[in-house]
Amino acid sequence: MDKNLSNQGNASSSRRNFIKNSALAAAGFTIIPRHVLGGKGFLAPSDKLVIAGVGAGGKGRSDLFNFNASGKANIGFLCDVDDRAATTSRERFPKAKYYKDWRELFEKESKSFDAVSVSTPDHSHAIIAMGAMQLGKHVYVQKPMTHDIWEARKLTEAAKKYKVVTQMGNQGSSGDGVRQMREWYNAGIIGDVHTVYIFTNRPVWPQGIPWSKETPPVPKGLDWDLWLGTAPQKNYVDNLIPGSWRGWWDYGTGALGDLGCHLMEAPFSVLNLKYASDVQASVSSVFTAFGERGFFPDSCPPASHATLTFPKTNKTQGPVTMHWMDGGIKPERPEELGPNEMFGDGNSGILFVGTKGKMMASEYAANPRLLPLSRMDEVHVKQTFARVPGSAEGHYAQWVEGAIAGYGNMELSSPFELAGPLTEAILMANLAIRVADIPVPRKSGKGNDYPGANTKLLWDHQNMRVTNYDAANQYVKREYRKGWGSIG
Repeated sequence: MDKNLSNQGNASSSRRNFIKNSALAAAGFTIIPRHVLGGKGFLAPSDKLVIAGVGAGGKGRSDLFNFNASGKANIGFLCDVDDRAATTSRERFPKAKYYKDWRELFEKESKSFDAVSVSTPDHSHAIIAMGAMQLGKHVYVQKPMTHDIWEARKLTEAAKKYKVVTQMGNQGSSGDGVRQMREWYNAGIIGDVHTVYIFTNRPVWPQGIPWSKETPPVPKGLDWDLWLGTAPQKNYVDNLIPGSWRGWWDYGTGALGDLGCHLMEAPFSVLNLKYASDVQASVSSVFTAFGERGFFPDSCPPASHATLTFPKTNKTQGPVTMHWMDGGIKPERPEELGPNEMFGDGNSGILFVGTKGKMMASEYAANPRLLPLSRMDEVHVKQTFARVPGSAEGHYAQWVEGAIAGYGNMELSSPFELAGPLTEAILMANLAIRVADIPVPRKSGKGNDYPGANTKLLWDHQNMRVTNYDAANQYVKREYRKGWGSIG
């Protein structure tokens, strides 16, 4: 375990002891096979996965419900920095012991649970997931896997190192839709794909705004310092929790982080994409007065368009250009789509453009369709990919069963091996979005230029660096707040 993680600053001695000794405490766990304990259909208590849920409100609430609904998991522990958010989960799982600080939970209870579900704001994903893996615990992490590119790479490496079963919470990767599109593509129905368009109406929270100057009192039940976690120290503000943190770079990753894992997973899976070679972006401007462009570096822009290039793979004859559009921006409607036919699902969509045709899908890669839609009655291909029981909703049970089976014994839809490169691509697009909005004073005359908006960022994925625009590299890896150490 990295010694830096033990540097807990002013944290309590018990928290320091957890960080220091977590690797030594990781003794793993043993599951007695059900066939030893009983006959067909018998599910022994030791066959159930005991889960500690870090983040018990919001998405964490529904995640825990779905794990429990699998019939093969026990929710043994709950952890949330906000008592208000945890109310429903605590009522639903009254036997689960409750903590506010995940570090205390891990230190005191590590021998009593087998796996950890991480459903917190983006900026806390990596440090919690890494702490769990270092204890030998299987991990389910909500999308996006991490807040930073560097974190994604480290977690991907750690999953292999500690031999734990991992899954990112992009349920569409377990859906029937992406498997149907893989079968169409492998059968050559649309030829070789060279361009992919992805669009969404997100964000549906405020972005492109200044940080509030108000300093209201912290609500009762919320531990604001724990909520901040690895992020810089700031005073509490209203209207950030429970969901609008997504629009602030210190905590969230914007529309890309929210929906990118649901929408970009399909082209990654269908085309076997890995690491992008370059990215460029344009963003919407916010004017505070006539001719006065606002600069709000803490907040994501209201809308953006990022373009990534992926090198040739064994499934593509040449490079693939992927367009990401958010804030309600959409690409031109494909000419094969009728004037009154729905493009994507209206709010979000994925369009594959191939040399012999096109196919599209909705959010989560649901409702896949060939274009023109009349081809749906004409084209029939053999099913070659097994479907996940329960489709997208089976994503939860799949991880539970995979964890019970043990590392390397079951194929999952979004293990860190696959989710890591996908997350890196999403966060790489955010590099271009962030630098596109940075003003640089003109050397002569008044006003600013925006060189980042006019630069294609060249990416060295091996070293995780932009090679031609150094200003972007500050966002590859952030420094954690004092007292929160590092993950490596």
